[in-house]
Amino acid sequence: MRIAILEDDPAQLQLAVNVLNAVGHSCYTFTGGKELICSLRRDTYDLIVLDWNLGDMPGDKVLRWIRDNCYANLPVLFLTVRDAPEDIVSILNAGADDYLTKPVDRDILLARVSALLRRSYLNHVTTAKLEYKDFLFDFQAEKVYRCGVHVALSRKEFRVAALLFRNMARPLSRTHMLQAIWKYSGSDVITRTVDTHVSVVRARLQLRPENGYLVVPVYGYSYRLEDLREKSNSAA
Repeated sequence: MRIAILEDDPAQLQLAVNVLNAVGHSCYTFTGGKELICSLRRDTYDLIVLDWNLGDMPGDKVLRWIRDNCYANLPVLFLTVRDAPEDIVSILNAGADDYLTKPVDRDILLARVSALLRRSYLNHVTTAKLEYKDFLFDFQAEKVYRCGVHVALSRKEFRVAALLFRNMARPLSRTHMLQAIWKYSGSDVITRTVDTHVSVVRARLQLRPENGYLVVPVYGYSYRLEDLREKSNSAA
């Protein structure tokens, strides 16, 4: 999972990175709130770890921006020295999903992060198959079926489609998709690679409004797959 950590104490930052990297997470570090917000405008993370007392803007303001601008289910864990009950209550009421006080035990940090990820991304648990209405994804065979009929996709196209369906209604940055599917970790994002594969997936799976789906391009960012029937039901 991609985890963004906002922490201006180098020792605490390194501790969190070491703990989370050790179990396979990819950590992206920030020392200022404005720096993190700038990154969130163009990139996707699976979990945010926030400090409260920062030099440029307090963590609660960063949290407010996240809740106003990022997708609703993005989990946020506060990691701070502030341990007064009123502080804990206020930040949880403001939208944080969990709260830990420093110094934090390594095992507790890992357990809390794992619990948040499990709760927020149940559909990321590795399974042999994924069913979503008309679609069936067979991960062992890397084949997808629409209304019981096999749709021919390359391995990478299959993985792009599965990633979009696993993250229904959630915007996925090109960087996230390149890393998850191509294991690409360079500094330059090859946007054409993602765009071409998404275009093929959209056409072959018939992800069009008349079929109840829409692949939404997010300008300067990437894509979001929407189930128009679910969106209509939630608005009703």
